[in-house]
Amino acid sequence: MTSHDASELTADAVADYLRQHPEFFLSHTDVLADLSLPHDSGRAISLVERQVHLFREQRDTLRRELGELVSIARQNDRLFELSKRLLVKLLEADSLADIAAALDECMRHDFGLDATGLVLFSSRAALPQQGSLHFVTRQEADEVLGSLLVGDKALCGRFREPQLKLLFPTSEQIGSAAIIPLRYNDLLGALAVGSKKNDYFESGMGSLFLSYISDTLSRMLPPLLQVDAAETLAAAAGEAR
Repeated sequence: MTSHDASELTADAVADYLRQHPEFFLSHTDVLADLSLPHDSGRAISLVERQVHLFREQRDTLRRELGELVSIARQNDRLFELSKRLLVKLLEADSLADIAAALDECMRHDFGLDATGLVLFSSRAALPQQGSLHFVTRQEADEVLGSLLVGDKALCGRFREPQLKLLFPTSEQIGSAAIIPLRYNDLLGALAVGSKKNDYFESGMGSLFLSYISDTLSRMLPPLLQVDAAETLAAAAGEAR
């Protein structure tokens, strides 16, 4: 290479050449030994030392990321086991009251939450509340919950007082909640879980386990709702006599 060529050589050209010829320093060890790079401490270090330093930083980063992945995997495994336990209890339920009791017990004791609300639609007169289960008309739900019932994904965060009162009529001081519509062919109601902590349910948090539970509930509820309606009508007829 002539001196004229060298004067026109740019840093980018050198970088491109080295990328295309990564074996360059294998046959030019004398050049490698002469290279030095500034360090955070202020002293110059060799390229080899710099590479070792970078490798160590990458190793530490990978260790942290691996630790985070292991922690997430453990949390997901625990969440899966708890969700499976709840789903088994729901499948064993014979009535709406059993479902409400299973939801309330598991959400409080297994998941450590402060409130559960199972809101179902009914066109009949006011029906008695059964634990976490209570009935409202579709019109009332639409007026209070509105867009929260649109779609089939859980919404997490802080909600207005009228919305919390409809979802958790017997619970107070709910700081944050997760709400998911119960939908199977038609909208049946909503499932809600709440915490007294304002930041427990954040707007961007994952809620995959709630989707599993709502999918199961949405398929179990229609026949149980029919049975409950028939029993209520039979009881009313008996009282009329």
